[in-house]
Amino acid sequence: QVQLVESGGGLVQPGGSLRLSCAASGSIFSINTWGWYRQAPGKERELVTFITSAGITNYADSVKGRFTISRDNVKTTVYLQMNSLKPEDAAVYYCYGNRNRDVYWGQGTQVTVSS
Repeated sequence: QVQLVESGGGLVQPGGSLRLSCAASGSIFSINTWGWYRQAPGKERELVTFITSAGITNYADSVKGRFTISRDNVKTTVYLQMNSLKPEDAAVYYCYGNRNRDVYWGQGTQVTVSS
């Protein structure tokens, strides 16, 4: 099993920054891809970004140039640096890890962007 615990969410003003963390534990060997989804009230869950085991990254168009995903293999933690936050970025952010057809999820962390 894989356990994922997110942290770092909170309230930030438009234009501000937050860094989310996703601490992974358990059987995390051979996880192919790590990433982040988000879900705003009344909307479907949206893929924000992911990073592969080879270090290849991909971003949703809405966050390109503002968000950066990174991975610390020693600490087995995945980060999401979010800059220039907009009100439309407000959502619950979920970390995930994918190994073949298995997907593991964190419990989510709330990000609120408001003045």
